[in-house]
Formats: sequence, C-alpha cells, structure tokens
Amino acid sequence: MIVCRVFSSKCFIEGGRILVDRPPFSQLVTSLPSVVPFVPPEEMERRTGISLRLRLGANESPFGMSPQAEEAMKKAVEVSHFYGDALCHDLREALADVHNISPDQLVFGSGIDELLGLIARVFLNPGDAVTTSLGGYPTFEYHVKSVGAQLHHVPYQGDFNDLDGLIRTAEETGSRILYLANPDNPTGTFFSHQELRPFLDRLPSGCLLLLDEAYLEFAPSASWLPIDASDPRIIRTRTFSKAHGMAGARIGYAIAEEKTVQAFNKIRNHFGINRAAQAGALASLKDESFLTFVTDEVAKGRKEYAALADELGLRAIPSATNFVAIDVGSADRARSIMDALWKEGVFIRVPGAPPLNQLIRVGVGTSEERQAFADSLRRVVKNV
Repeated sequence: MIVCRVFSSKCFIEGGRILVDRPPFSQLVTSLPSVVPFVPPEEMERRTGISLRLRLGANESPFGMSPQAEEAMKKAVEVSHFYGDALCHDLREALADVHNISPDQLVFGSGIDELLGLIARVFLNPGDAVTTSLGGYPTFEYHVKSVGAQLHHVPYQGDFNDLDGLIRTAEETGSRILYLANPDNPTGTFFSHQELRPFLDRLPSGCLLLLDEAYLEFAPSASWLPIDASDPRIIRTRTFSKAHGMAGARIGYAIAEEKTVQAFNKIRNHFGINRAAQAGALASLKDESFLTFVTDEVAKGRKEYAALADELGLRAIPSATNFVAIDVGSADRARSIMDALWKEGVFIRVPGAPPLNQLIRVGVGTSEERQAFADSLRRVVKNV
C-alpha cells in the first residue's frame, strides 16, 4: 500500500485504485442507527417480489383527491417551470379565514413530517428532554434523535395515551417538548376538548405542547379543541395527506403564535411547497362536499371493520381516524397475520412497541377494498 497526498487529502493506493479519505461525519450522525421510520411498501414489493392488490397500511386515502383539486393541479403543472410561491399566499389567506386566525400564524411544510423536523430544530438543543408516548408516531422520534435530544417514553394506558403520565414525565425530565397525536396514531383513539383543556393547563412551564392533528377531520368536530393561535405553549400540525387525499403531493401546515412562525422562517425551506401542491390544497379546501363524502365513507368503513372484528372474535378499538386498530391477542399473532396477508398482496401494519404490537392497523378502503380485505382476513385468521 502506498500513501500519497492529492489536493491536500490523504489517499491510499490499493489494487491499482486511489482511495481518498472521506471527511468525517459529525459525531451525532455517526452515533445514529441506520434506520428510517417506515420502509415504503414499494420497497417491500421489490424485496419480496409480491405485488400489492390492497394498500391499506399507510393511512392513505383510497378515495383520492377532490376532482376540483385534481383539475387545479393539472393547470398548475403548466407553469411548474416557475418556483412555487414561497409564502403560499393564496392558501395561507384561505386557511387563515377558515380558522379565524392571522395569516402570520401559519407555516407550511412538505407534510407534517417536515414540520416535525422544523419544530425539533427550532426548539431543541443536544441533550434536551422530550416526552412522548411509547409506540407513538416514529417519524417524530426520528427527528428528535437527529438533533441529539433525549426521548422519554410513557406507556399507553389501555388504548389511550396516558395524559397524566405524559404531564408527570414532562415535569420530572424538564422536557422542552411534549408530543401528543390527537386523534392518535396507531390506536385511532381521540380526546375531546373537555379532556385536553385541563391537560394543557397542567403543561409545565417552558414546555411546548406539539399537538399532531393529522386525522382531525375524521373526529367529531363538536369535540375539537378550539384554536387559540396566540398561545405560545402549543403548536398544532395539520395535513392535506389524509382526509383531502393528497399524501403524494406533500403539503401540511402548522398553526402557531406569530413569533414561533418567525422562528420557523429562519430555517425553513422557503421553496419547498411546489405550485401544484399549493393549487390542489387550495381547491380541496373549498370543496367541502368532497371532504364530507370522504369522512362519511370512512365512518361507514370503520363500522364494517368493527363488525368484522367481532365476527372473528377480535376487538376493534373505536377509531376517530381513517384506519382501525384491531387487537388480535398477542404480538406473535399480529405479526403472523400481517405476514400472511402480505403473501395475499394485502398491506397492513403492526405497531412496533408493546403492548401495541398485538394490534393490526388497517386503513379504511373503498367499499370494494373493504370487502376484499374482509375475505382475506377471514381466511388468514382461520390458520393463524
């Protein structure tokens, strides 16, 4: 082996090849595991050679997007050689009107996932404490770890997030962020405003409540926690991925106090929301009849899944989302059912943390998809 120097970089000649030293990664990146929150179903198809016929594991909307949104996006594609509006002005104004807030209390991202990363960067220093539920949304944890903060987990209490435990842990650890998904992923359970008001009042000083409301449109609107965008203790995240059926367009938003939004503007990707996504979201927001159709159909499908679970001697957790979690009795059985369904071309998911890992989580499909899933689950359960 010959050691040489090329452009001030150390290099090695081995087997006739020049190998240049790679600049070292940061200590933080080096310390992180080589994992991602979710393996996409497309990659799972490539690995297994199985083509999906029912895609019910990613909480997408099989009802698609509003026809008005689709038409608006097609028109926007014609001018996509221009950057999107970095301020999302038209959509911002419309959402501000819908929520009766100031446009300056909104920030946009390519889905809630990007917003969670922004929130972690704005509020967390390496070593800071963060409180979340054990088995909650893994992408949030992914972002927390990426900035070197420390996660503190609170087990679920039955089917629900443990509100008392979350507050107590946030107090004991001095957490900078307390994360709560409401409605919850992966259980689908929901807390009303009567339950959340005292929870918010007990939030420790200096702790941010990050309220992930990705599935809120599927919950009873009379029970939603009213918006007070002037409260600096809370950030609420919303998305067009679920009820609006625009998961692939990647657009979501957060409602926050104005100074918090100003902090986001220091670091966000200002041209991250493309023109088509902005146009589609604006058109979808105005198509209330389509949103009503989707939420009504999902409510119908949830009842069908509950009846199916009862028929098979299983337990469906009452859901306020576009999916249903079904308790099959054990983690081993849940994994076996998921694997057997995959072999039939049916994609569902199983949560990773106990005791949630004894659940199978199934998205509410169209009427035809729900029937096909029921047929497959009946066959599989008999043998597992």
